[in-house]
Amino acid sequence: MRLGVPKETAAGENRVALVPDSVARLIKAGLEVVVEVDAGAHAYFNDQAYLKAGATVIPEVAKVFGDSDLVVKVQRPSSAEIAMMRTGGALVAMIAPAASGEMLGLLASRTISTLAMELVPRISAAQTMDALSSQATVSGYKAVLLGAGTIGRMMPMMITAAGTLIPSKVFIIGAGVAGLQAIATARRLGAVVSAFDVRAAARQEVESLGATFVATADAPQNAEAAGGYARELKDDETARVLAAIGAHIHDQDLVITTAQIPGRQAPRLITAAMVATMKPGAVIMDLAAETGGNCELTRYGETVESGGTKICGVGNLAPTIPAHASQMYSRNIEALVRHIVKDGALNFDVNDRITGPMLVTHAGEVRYH
Repeated sequence: MRLGVPKETAAGENRVALVPDSVARLIKAGLEVVVEVDAGAHAYFNDQAYLKAGATVIPEVAKVFGDSDLVVKVQRPSSAEIAMMRTGGALVAMIAPAASGEMLGLLASRTISTLAMELVPRISAAQTMDALSSQATVSGYKAVLLGAGTIGRMMPMMITAAGTLIPSKVFIIGAGVAGLQAIATARRLGAVVSAFDVRAAARQEVESLGATFVATADAPQNAEAAGGYARELKDDETARVLAAIGAHIHDQDLVITTAQIPGRQAPRLITAAMVATMKPGAVIMDLAAETGGNCELTRYGETVESGGTKICGVGNLAPTIPAHASQMYSRNIEALVRHIVKDGALNFDVNDRITGPMLVTHAGEVRYH
């Protein structure tokens, strides 16, 4: 069975779907791997490393797509890339299915079986395939570094000849994978860290990392949905959450927001009125910017300033650390490939508890609704 690894063409995408180490292991398991020239260059994996791993490196992107039984990518394919794929082939990528109806129709029309990496189920058996978590780790880490370089203050307490500098205060909203990594990174840099999450289970994780958990007066009950994500809150619950955040945010130097609800707009947790209470020089790094933002003033891909506070709509930061982001994503892809390849052939079982929920197109039909 032949697996193809094309070079990513989306703007700003520096990752590659498979790194040489994973390629070597898959080849050892009996697969043939074809890699487009310079596919890993932006992630610092050169063609020679792929050749050494046993891959075939070719310049013709049409052959990578057209001659492969399975194509693995980071970003969803363009219409031109879909046109190059062979009828009846297979694709694995970050598909963004909720916003990709036309693309899914094109894939189905060519009877391409498509697995969306965003839809890896949150179960123990699929933990090694969880690309959302692996990439969120990178984003949470990088958000703190970017924020630390933007606030105009140093993070740790310092005792100097010119006096003592107090540590910066960092507030993390959303204690999922990105949020927990942000907490750990901010703590390593010496900040005083606090965090908020609507899920009661998050409190123990936050406090285990040395941060203070900001609680609401009357916490929402059963706020955790399937897969460990937060559910959408009712109006009265939202009011209590906003009150808790508003009471805490005014004296923070750096706020990092990570709260998202799969398949929906990001919840608005910071209002313009809250921003107006923040001290001059404060910074909000909004990791939910791509889905509307957790802050009312966020604009995706832009930094706006309001009353001396900067709001940075950064979105997905994983491509900015491409080597490690690719390494982790590659491990996710490798684990999935091992799961779906049986006796040297692809096996897509719609009843399988892992691949079933991930199949967004199969047998000429769009399965995502």
